[in-house]
Amino acid sequence: MKKSIVYLVITLLATSFITAQEFNKGTNVINAGVGLGGSYNIYASPSQSPVISASFERGIWEVPGPGVVSLGAYLGFKNYKYSNNDKWSYTIIGIRGAYHYNGLEVENLDVYGGVMASYNILSYDDNRYGGLGSYGSRPSATAFVGGRWYFGENFGVFAEAGYGVAYLTAGVSFRI
Repeated sequence: MKKSIVYLVITLLATSFITAQEFNKGTNVINAGVGLGGSYNIYASPSQSPVISASFERGIWEVPGPGVVSLGAYLGFKNYKYSNNDKWSYTIIGIRGAYHYNGLEVENLDVYGGVMASYNILSYDDNRYGGLGSYGSRPSATAFVGGRWYFGENFGVFAEAGYGVAYLTAGVSFRI
């Protein structure tokens, strides 16, 4: 009898900690990442920073497939410095939407793909002519695919590949 109670308690405790980490309607996630590459520099630059980014998303709609559509926001920053000390900085503000596929049934894994509409704010410091400016700011679009692996209920890592802000981004994720 005592063994049965111990097994029951262990089973209840284990199932309370082992929950599927799929992205569901109502799920909120904050990402902080560092990205490499990107499509913002039209000239070859000897020095560029990685993209530093933060994003938030919330599961909004359950859709057939099975999956969930999320909507969220994005903020990123990247700069370039040329040999003549000209500096170009991009601040990217965007709205993201993604489809999270829940059909894999792999615990701790969230796979997704999506698009982002953004506005890229360009500022520069032109040392040759002693001027500051902000021309070249424009709307833009990005497509991406990614995945998150959770190490616990609220903490994980993510990686995204795509075209736009960065070609490859990796970082940490927090479910709130």
